[in-house]
Amino acid sequence: MVDLKTASDLVSSARQEGQTVVVAIRGDIDLHNSTELRTELLDILIKTSARKLVLNLEQVPYIDSSAVAVLVELLQRLRKSGGKIVLTNLQPRVRGLLEIARLDTIFVLVANEAEAQGK
Repeated sequence: MVDLKTASDLVSSARQEGQTVVVAIRGDIDLHNSTELRTELLDILIKTSARKLVLNLEQVPYIDSSAVAVLVELLQRLRKSGGKIVLTNLQPRVRGLLEIARLDTIFVLVANEAEAQGK
């Protein structure tokens, strides 16, 4: 396991475990800061060449469409190399938004990081 340094307050921690990168995100993700999150996550993917990105959203009470766009862009990038995104510890409001938008069909949603390791 390798801890990764990040420059954003939105990323509370990031670590690499083989081909998997686990990132804990915190705070509301909206139009005002989704670009910052995008830049940070793309930078992590480029540095690590990860094939699986696990995003722990336990500390994310709200996301808007700009945050969803960031997630979709990251997923498209990872899928080109056979990778995937697993979202864990979803707050009810965030899970509801993803389900309403039917994004639960393209992202893997699991209860916690331990379960994400098996996906």
